[in-house]
Amino acid sequence: MDELYEVVAETVRIEGTRILATLIRTLGDVQLAEDAVQEAALAALGAWPVTGVPPEPRAWLTVTARRKAIDIIRRERARGPKERDGQVLIALRDIALEDASGEVTEDVVEDDLLRLIFTCCHPALSPPTRVALALRTLCGLTPAQIAAVLLTTEVAATKRLVRARQKIAAARIPYRVPSDAELPERLPAVCAVVHSLYTAGHAPAEGEAAYDVDLCTEAIRLAELLHSLLRDQPTPTAVLALLLLTEARRPARVDDGQVVTLDLQNRSRWDQALIARGIGLLNESLERSERQADAYQLQAAIAAEHARVPSYNATDWHEIVRLYDLLVAVSPSPAAELARVVAIAETGDLDTAFALLDGIPPSSRQHAVRGELLARRAQYAEAADEMQAAVDTAPPTHPERAHRERRRDYFRGLMP
Repeated sequence: MDELYEVVAETVRIEGTRILATLIRTLGDVQLAEDAVQEAALAALGAWPVTGVPPEPRAWLTVTARRKAIDIIRRERARGPKERDGQVLIALRDIALEDASGEVTEDVVEDDLLRLIFTCCHPALSPPTRVALALRTLCGLTPAQIAAVLLTTEVAATKRLVRARQKIAAARIPYRVPSDAELPERLPAVCAVVHSLYTAGHAPAEGEAAYDVDLCTEAIRLAELLHSLLRDQPTPTAVLALLLLTEARRPARVDDGQVVTLDLQNRSRWDQALIARGIGLLNESLERSERQADAYQLQAAIAAEHARVPSYNATDWHEIVRLYDLLVAVSPSPAAELARVVAIAETGDLDTAFALLDGIPPSSRQHAVRGELLARRAQYAEAADEMQAAVDTAPPTHPERAHRERRRDYFRGLMP
């Protein structure tokens, strides 16, 4: 029975987002759609373990969610203001017409999902709000999980989501793919959200797992969708290339529950098909942008440099440093600056690496990098202290913390 519940929960999770997108199109109300889908999910969790998962689970959930929405609208209509009656009747009519057809084609689902992405990324919403709304509506993350990704509190994340829904309703933000003229303003935010979704799965802020396979898979699915519908745009193509090149290395990132660093990874476990497609997409993206690289193209180019060589020792670190120099100039961030420090150290220029490291704000990752660089100078006591600082500032249950504890102990064992 437990296995059946897991199957039901997984089916509801996968199909729920797609149904939510379709229902938002019909209702024009994010909160109402979420409530209806949640009630349909609860109905499935109650019925399917007894009756079994239906042959067409999406159709079952869609019809149920539409009926739940009708029930919610009728309850609201009974106690709501009379001026809402016209809008309510239109929504009821549209739901009834769609419910009668009983069909939800893949084309409709894809279009609705893309509309939902662009709705989440409307310029009227602040960048953190866009990410929070996308994490909630596209991936079903809880406010607690969203808070971890955005480095805020659960209360703050919940308030942000409420304000976002209110602003969408008050400003009558349209639920549609924008026109070609509007794309340049909206597309960067959309790409940033998809990339953030993958990052949240690739490097979870909490939990025992080194990565969240489901979240990574969902982000790649959305990147594929965005690329397929906006093939002439170089940035979505670059985002997909970056995600695929990163995902290709995932099978080798963990061994027996322990994090495996890039220099020790078994490259025979890397997915060569994903690497080949990722490099092809990167080249395609660069051709469209006339070789003027943006941040996603540069990150994908760095990933491609790692992916195309047979061993860590064969890595062209000078080329990677050049790419990181460009990335820091185009899109500066502590993460990019830290990665550049590591690349510079790999060329043998420790003095420059330390000088640049001093200008980066302290963090768990920054302490860990400093510890590794100190160890290269055989300053093992100082290296152990830095790694202890990295442990102290790392998430309490994250696998990276355990990795840093092992490195700390190793450095201590080398002390005279």
